[in-house]
Amino acid sequence: MLEISPRKVVHIIFQAREQSVGEAELRAFIAGLNEDEKASLVALTWIGRETYDPEDWEEALATARAEAITPTEDYLLGMPLFSDYLEDGMEKLGISPTDEEEEFL
Repeated sequence: MLEISPRKVVHIIFQAREQSVGEAELRAFIAGLNEDEKASLVALTWIGRETYDPEDWEEALATARAEAITPTEDYLLGMPLFSDYLEDGMEKLGISPTDEEEEFL
C-alpha cells in the first residue's frame, strides 16, 4: 500500500509543525525521498483532504505519479494544512499516527 514508511510521514508532520525547524530542512528532507515515496506522500495528502477516498488509494497514487510536474516539496509546502492532511490520510488508511509518533519520539 504505502510506499513510504509511516515513520517518515510522522517525521514530516513533526517538521511541518515544529516552529524551530526551518522550511529549508523540511524541503530538503522531502526532496531527498525517492519517487515512490514522494508519490505516496502526495496521494496520502489527497486522501487526507478528501480529494480521494481511502478505497481509491491506487488511483490517487497513479495520479500523483502521472501529475508530478512540480517538485513535491514545493507542492506540499504550498498547502497550508498539508501536515493535517497527512495525519488525516494516515488515519483514513488505518495507520495510527499516534503509534508511529510514540516510536518516533
